[in-house]
Amino acid sequence: MVIILKENPDPNQLENLLSWIKEQHVTPHITHGLHQTILGLVGDTAKIDIELLGQMEIVEAVRRVQEPFKNANRKFHPLDTIINVNGSKIGGNSMTVIAGPCSVESEEQIITVARSVKESGAKLLRGGAFKPRTSPYAFQGLRDEGIRLLLEAKKDTGLPIVTEIMDLSQLELFADVDVIQVGARNMQNFELLKQLGHSDKPILLKRGLANTYQELLMSAEYIMAFGNDNVILCERGVRTFETYTRNTQDISAIPALKTLSHLPVIIDPSHAAGVARFVPPLSLAAVAAGADGLIIEVHNNPACAKCDGMQSLTMPEFRILMKKIKVMTDARELCSSITE
Repeated sequence: MVIILKENPDPNQLENLLSWIKEQHVTPHITHGLHQTILGLVGDTAKIDIELLGQMEIVEAVRRVQEPFKNANRKFHPLDTIINVNGSKIGGNSMTVIAGPCSVESEEQIITVARSVKESGAKLLRGGAFKPRTSPYAFQGLRDEGIRLLLEAKKDTGLPIVTEIMDLSQLELFADVDVIQVGARNMQNFELLKQLGHSDKPILLKRGLANTYQELLMSAEYIMAFGNDNVILCERGVRTFETYTRNTQDISAIPALKTLSHLPVIIDPSHAAGVARFVPPLSLAAVAAGADGLIIEVHNNPACAKCDGMQSLTMPEFRILMKKIKVMTDARELCSSITE
């Protein structure tokens, strides 16, 4: 349920309304906009009398929300959520690029790539320490040593780090990680999501290969329901009948998720494409469609990468792409300023 208050509500009346709402065993979430204040009610609102609420002096309108996700719902939170990661902002129609290798392989490798992507304009460094692989015989990552090397790269460059968690048992190792990534395979690992809800760290939540928008938002809801509102949605491509690319990048996810939710939406063109030469056009398409950011795989020697070398850009290729992204971002801002 959403309660829209009249402009400049009386503080005493608002306090009385909040007290009454809590007595109904429902949790109110307050959003202060430029001209309106909105109360989003989370819990069992079936017994709350809409007509009674509508008669209150400070209430403009009352609406029931049909979608099962509440905290992630734009109806509860009309303004875009902007997540601050050590000074780098994600959301609010900004364009933030996260870049780095698929997996951390050595100290020289991760620091070399970190320095290069920072120089090219990336704001955060990605790198896998724990790697979910289809084959048990494939490289599984350096694990805790990989996190240590990411922290060394952060110390060297100042870039906040993003890396994927695989299991609850690893949570203590992520104490100094800036953004915890939940991969597509773990999108519905609800026990993991609950525990991440107790954290105050930003969570980058990837959509599963065959999951709907609502299922993605319900997974975000798990994190938010347990207290952590710092969720970043990531579209990394879905499985379709097509086999020419690794997955199919769903561009429609950007406007759809932004309509349904206030959370930032970023795109992973590397996993969508699976082929490095397709990453630049998919990246530019995502920027044009209004994505808040991109997460791109970059390697200093893709031919010798231990994981996903085929979809990784070289450092010079990434530098060129970042220049194109800047042009496209400027064009997007110009387009957004044009009104009928």
